[in-house]
Amino acid sequence: MRKVFILSDHTGLTADAMARALLAQFPGLSHEMVRHPFLDSPEKVEAVAREIERTPSALVFSSLVEPSARERIRQATGEGFFDFFADYTPRLERLLDSRARPTAGLLHGIANHGRYHQRIRALDYSMIHDDGAVTRNYEEADVILIGVSRSGKTPTCLYLALHHGLRAANYPLVEEDLETGGLPTPVAPHRDRLVGLTLDPEQLQRIRAQRRSAGRYSSLEQCRWEVARAEALFRRHRIPVVDTTAISIEEIAAHITSEILG
Repeated sequence: MRKVFILSDHTGLTADAMARALLAQFPGLSHEMVRHPFLDSPEKVEAVAREIERTPSALVFSSLVEPSARERIRQATGEGFFDFFADYTPRLERLLDSRARPTAGLLHGIANHGRYHQRIRALDYSMIHDDGAVTRNYEEADVILIGVSRSGKTPTCLYLALHHGLRAANYPLVEEDLETGGLPTPVAPHRDRLVGLTLDPEQLQRIRAQRRSAGRYSSLEQCRWEVARAEALFRRHRIPVVDTTAISIEEIAAHITSEILG
């Protein structure tokens, strides 16, 4: 099994995402991910460099900003070192005719105060307006997700808030809504902000059974009825829909931000 190191002087989310995307192209590769975020001192970098030197055939994905730290890790790793900043920054400097000003944490941290506070405000909004608990201030929402219970509304809203800074609310479609076929009163005035989530009834049944294995709620018959009625409601009111059956939260969010919200 090959060890894969993820190194960063901040959270490491960027390097981790890039590494996973690249390694996914090699489904037969057996590997173990070793993450070292917040390498913000020479002592920490040196300790990790020595760990890499003791690891045969290590792969290292780095978003380290400090040049001396990057060079030490490059020496320790050799050909298995993938330096996202060194690989792309010089080319960008040539194309933009401008010098980069490397600063740790600009993407995910508070170095960009406006972006940071936007995400925090969006997260607060999404948590308050989760699962129809609070329906006021829907006019402030960037998007309102609707769908049956356990269709992925809450985690998608939190992801949209945390990673995209979007004020995402969600509202559950209950049996009364599904029987009448009309939009629920709280969301009806905001149809232009609505996005429907649906999924395969068998998948829904498996998800619900993990939470509540007995009763009508998790029966396949009930799941089929709810999904069919929800999809009919979406068609009737021309609500854009994302099928969450076989895609991740990240992919759901990407569909919403790129294809629906534009």
